[in-house]
Amino acid sequence: MDHDSHQTLRVIRKDGVAHVTIDNPPVNLLGVALMTDLRDLLTALAADDAVRVIVFDSADPDFFLAHVDMTATPEALAALAAGLPEGVNVFQALGEQLRHQPQVTIVKLAGKARGGGAEFVVAADMAFAAIGRAGLGQVEALMGIVPGGGATQYLAERIGRNRALEVVLGGDLFDVETAERYGWVNRAVPADELDDVVDRLARHIAALPDGVVAAVKHAIAPRDLTEGLVRENDAWAGLVFRPATAELMGAGLTHGAQTRDGEHDLESLFRGLARSVI
Repeated sequence: MDHDSHQTLRVIRKDGVAHVTIDNPPVNLLGVALMTDLRDLLTALAADDAVRVIVFDSADPDFFLAHVDMTATPEALAALAAGLPEGVNVFQALGEQLRHQPQVTIVKLAGKARGGGAEFVVAADMAFAAIGRAGLGQVEALMGIVPGGGATQYLAERIGRNRALEVVLGGDLFDVETAERYGWVNRAVPADELDDVVDRLARHIAALPDGVVAAVKHAIAPRDLTEGLVRENDAWAGLVFRPATAELMGAGLTHGAQTRDGEHDLESLFRGLARSVI
């Protein structure tokens, strides 16, 4: 069965596995349309007992998810914000929905994922990444803010506080061999083996006897990070609306952020701007 009602996603369901391809040119920005499609799809699939595994990949070989769209306004995000608990923002809500999805969620990472894109990767149950092609990074500090979509909590839980501090404050793009050693991804594999590794695992999980997937996800439940997410949202909100932040992000857009050329080395772009703007 195909789900074809989404502007930014291509979905094929087969043998208990939903294969979700992110397709939001030019660089798979995590904007309002894509966040809306992801949340709507996850909600629909949560009620679909025939689907046991969701595999996410990208139509773009260079970018899995670039980061949150820096041009998104509070007004544009208002529909996504409706009904959220106090102290939780729309970006955190997406990560929490993914973390609590009843199906097993797997990211097939063959390109770059930064900021909100990297948060999506770490919110999934598992991630497998292509050596030499994939990369992960939290670039927010270089923009004058902190991650606001769960990264401060998800990373600390997955890779430890010391490495989470390195990732968030260092602002570097990490190769996937390092990400594997840190525990950020399950495994770094040769690029030409990525499809086989992930698809084989997804098929095997989907073919398990009835009740096994639900029982395992109940037993190995995600931690309750409510208090930490409130702290993160407070820290993010205290920085994102400053004039200096708007100036730095505006300069980034002027100099190529959110274009294919600029996104290939976004870290260097913002490091150069920080010296001249702040």
